[in-house]
Amino acid sequence: MSVYRYEVEILHLLVSGQHAYFGRARDGAADVPTVDAGHVDVVAGKGIVGDRFFGKAAHMDAAVTVFAVEALEAIAAELGEDAFDPLLTRRNVVLRGAQLAPLIGQEFTLESGGDQVTLRGGRPAHPCAWMDRMLAPGAHAAMRGRGGVRCQPVASGALHRGPAVLVSPVELDPAQAGVPHRLKPSRLP
Repeated sequence: MSVYRYEVEILHLLVSGQHAYFGRARDGAADVPTVDAGHVDVVAGKGIVGDRFFGKAAHMDAAVTVFAVEALEAIAAELGEDAFDPLLTRRNVVLRGAQLAPLIGQEFTLESGGDQVTLRGGRPAHPCAWMDRMLAPGAHAAMRGRGGVRCQPVASGALHRGPAVLVSPVELDPAQAGVPHRLKPSRLP
């Protein structure tokens, strides 16, 4: 089995104990405490300690969302907007330098600050309609296919903001990090 190593940077580690985007977008986001942490503890099968999805049965297979900042930069450019605040996407781990879509269905490891965390890529992190309100009109549609990957932690450890290595069982193309990934249509009737 091949192993590929990619130098990446963990730019942001978002932890929020409550949901901010619920109800009607026109009513505005909830004012909830959100931390852009220097490091986070990740527990296998549970998620990020202190996060809103930690230990929630409905989110066990998708407790940590990994997102490529290049996708957000491409969306801003396509919409003719200045750079967006990555924290407004409410993704937990914001990386630079990694194509994420091929990690769906794969176990991969993030090594940072002398620690490592192994995640299993679950499903695409589909954007919600709140993106039109929080980023810019049209952001919801532009983010489809590049909203990141919802992951299940399979080995506990810590993630640290800064230089990191993504260890993948599949080859990735970092130049494709901002390009939308379209799922192939099902062959089922």
